[in-house]
Amino acid sequence: MSPSFPLHGAHPHDDAVTFRVWAPAADAVTLALGGGPSLALSETEDGLFACTTDAAGPGTRYRFRLGDEGPFPDPAARFQPEGVHGPSEVIAPDAYEWGDADWNGIPREDLVVYELHVGTFTEAGTFDGVREQLAYLRDLGVTAIELMPAHDFPGARNWGYDPAAWFAPAHTYGRPEALRRLVDAAHQTGLAVILDVIYNHLGPDGA
Repeated sequence: MSPSFPLHGAHPHDDAVTFRVWAPAADAVTLALGGGPSLALSETEDGLFACTTDAAGPGTRYRFRLGDEGPFPDPAARFQPEGVHGPSEVIAPDAYEWGDADWNGIPREDLVVYELHVGTFTEAGTFDGVREQLAYLRDLGVTAIELMPAHDFPGARNWGYDPAAWFAPAHTYGRPEALRRLVDAAHQTGLAVILDVIYNHLGPDGA
């Protein structure tokens, strides 16, 4: 049976990675692996191109070429380690070991929401920096933290409302596992986490 995963992006499974990208205006799409080969993707249906290769795995950096144009980062990348103009990185979504098995959520009537900006809430300006302040927030009487948009964006600092990579946490705030650590620790501290997301538009640079 073939693995089941979302339609777009890079999806590690077994000892391979399946790459999928929607490029309906392209005649050909090539996968450029960092330090590895360039591979042609096959068009499957409705402008969707895909390939599966054992030459990539979690941590592999990659880009796409559309015909002679590019290379471009993956619009469905889970992480952009060098920013929104750089290569994308293959991320294993199930690699993190969660410790919040006892988390049951917060009843709606008990929600006391504290909205914060990851880049300005602490001097570090990172997910780990927020994690270190969870006990302080709990002691304030907060029961949920709402992170202002944390999609990746061009530059080092941004309010988050002009994202360029919808599915990748801002690399200046930390790697995806840092965001997972924050959510995990918040739950273990008794705090819910709400993500403010912007899916109705893209910013003017890097999208």
